[in-house]
Amino acid sequence: MKFQRVLAIPVLVAAVAGLTLTATACGKNDDAAGNVVRIGTTETDPQWDVFEEQAKAQGITLKITHYSDYSQPNAALSQKQVDVNLFQHLQFLGQYNVANNDDLTPIGATQIVPLGLYSKKHKSLADIPQGGEIAIPNDPTNQARALFVLQAAGLLKLSGDVKQPTPADVDKGASKVKVTAVDATQTALSLASVDGSVVNNTFLEKSGIDPNSALYKDDPKNPGAEPYINAFVTRSADKTNPTYLKLVEIWHGPEVQAAVAKTSKGTAVEVKRSGPELEQILARVQQTIREKK
Repeated sequence: MKFQRVLAIPVLVAAVAGLTLTATACGKNDDAAGNVVRIGTTETDPQWDVFEEQAKAQGITLKITHYSDYSQPNAALSQKQVDVNLFQHLQFLGQYNVANNDDLTPIGATQIVPLGLYSKKHKSLADIPQGGEIAIPNDPTNQARALFVLQAAGLLKLSGDVKQPTPADVDKGASKVKVTAVDATQTALSLASVDGSVVNNTFLEKSGIDPNSALYKDDPKNPGAEPYINAFVTRSADKTNPTYLKLVEIWHGPEVQAAVAKTSKGTAVEVKRSGPELEQILARVQQTIREKK
């Protein structure tokens, strides 16, 4: 079954965003079935077809809106254009909430996708030369994570105990490589001209890069990876909506998980964390962001 596509008109927003999963509470819409969930996403991965089929089998009709960039879905959710979204990790959500004084709330985890370092010029970390250039995403959410990846790989050293580092926090004298911040969409394209690039999973598939070819990845099972848990998100007032919570359960069903494993080539790590647990992690993330400002 294919998505019911609705083209989203681009809007200008002052925050980060992404896909959007939306739902209408049972009995509160004009659909005869009374159980319609409007869903928005920037992805076209096969697991969404499977997710749609499994939801329908359990009495939930999904209406999917495809957003063209990450600057739209959280704003759409806040403005009640959609009811739930699924596209972001908690760090991304925290950046949006703090920037917009919003309280969008995670209701269930899905997975963590490792962030990796890739290269077309070198076969291993040891091959990367002294003074080599590494491209990293320039958005605050992924930039900090990319710097932690490079530090864990032994390619650079950060000055002090910085929770949200930027390139200005790199100790150049103690680092093997230099970093160049580029738009996240350009990280994969930069591989032809740099020694390595930290590429978000979203752009791996679009660029035909095998996620298993990474020279190094962060560890999704490390407690420090908690901010990068992807989650279903809704407005705070709707966080106990049973239809929305049912979507989380359906996502973790064997059919959807098999599709996720196939799409990610086995790299996505399933995470089962409840809404209250995720809220606690999000609160810590947002506090760190506020302290950094």
